[in-house]
Amino acid sequence: MKTVVGTFDSIDNAYAAANDLVTAGYNRNDISVIATDANKQYSPYVDTKVMKTSDDVGAGAGIGATIGGIGGLLVGLGALAIPGIGPVIAAGPLLAALTGAGVGAVAGGIVGALVDLGIPDEEAGLYSEGLRRGNILVIAQVPDASANAVTHILDRPGLVDIHKEADTWRASGWKNFDPNQDVVVADRR
Repeated sequence: MKTVVGTFDSIDNAYAAANDLVTAGYNRNDISVIATDANKQYSPYVDTKVMKTSDDVGAGAGIGATIGGIGGLLVGLGALAIPGIGPVIAAGPLLAALTGAGVGAVAGGIVGALVDLGIPDEEAGLYSEGLRRGNILVIAQVPDASANAVTHILDRPGLVDIHKEADTWRASGWKNFDPNQDVVVADRR
């Protein structure tokens, strides 16, 4: 299996990408979406009284309704807080990775959860920093032979070049993702 990640500038663009992956026949159980929710714009859509889905994905997180359809599109929808990121909404295997052991127990928090999904450490740090700064991640775990097709589906308006962004961050003194840094309130949406 190969893990393919797209970093998007809005929840609408991320949702469209995830929807197109499902429409193209990729298993919704293999697709994750995660977005910061520091402004609490998404949390009203998450039913915190419902604590599990049919297969217990996201035990311990609020799983519930939809946010722009994501909850109905992917497995589970949860709200939780991640060290260095702050409040997020998440759906799919990443939610299970973050809540299965509890985010504090996941080695490295969000970086550890991304690495557990097959993303190399350095890339996981870039994606974590992008998430901290307001990007939305769409992650698909697909057969190796499908990686190029998934990459093509994710290549759309709103896709953020995380490496270019990281170059800009480095030019202003950023070195790497630090879960002890202050949470950034995203202004992208």
